[in-house]
Amino acid sequence: MTNERYPIGKYTPPASFTNEQIRTWIEEVAALPGQMRQAVVGLNYQQFDMPYRLGGWTIRQVIHHVADSHANCLTRFKLALTEENPTIKPYEEADWAMLPDYKMPVAPSFQMIEGIHYRWIELMNSLTEEQWSRTFYHPASQKKSTLKEALGLYAWHGLHHLGHIRLALGKM
Repeated sequence: MTNERYPIGKYTPPASFTNEQIRTWIEEVAALPGQMRQAVVGLNYQQFDMPYRLGGWTIRQVIHHVADSHANCLTRFKLALTEENPTIKPYEEADWAMLPDYKMPVAPSFQMIEGIHYRWIELMNSLTEEQWSRTFYHPASQKKSTLKEALGLYAWHGLHHLGHIRLALGKM
């Protein structure tokens, strides 16, 4: 039986970060916008309001969330590259999912996801080994993260929410 909350399992960081692993994660981030679009082709407006589990977000909310979350991640990367271990601004993602813009059509969020990922991939493909070790501090988790650690988490994050979309589609 699939765990509906974590359809691909919880994220577990690797013991070490290899260049091959970083390349794989970059490829996963690059592929995500197309995979998400392909998953929802042909859905009508109401079908986007199907939740992936009881009490879970709808397909529409998941897509809007990925746009917001990955925009925040790109900003975190840029802060880490231009400041010394900056403290990032956390946000209440569950509260954001209740805002009125999470009820609108998903096309603008797909445009955001595609643009953000295009820029993020360009940035990541230019990073040196030293830059991959740059850090930011997350005050909510009280954790310092390197960019390669953040990449692993966000590559998982995209596939995690793609799994949610696929769960919701399976219920239709």
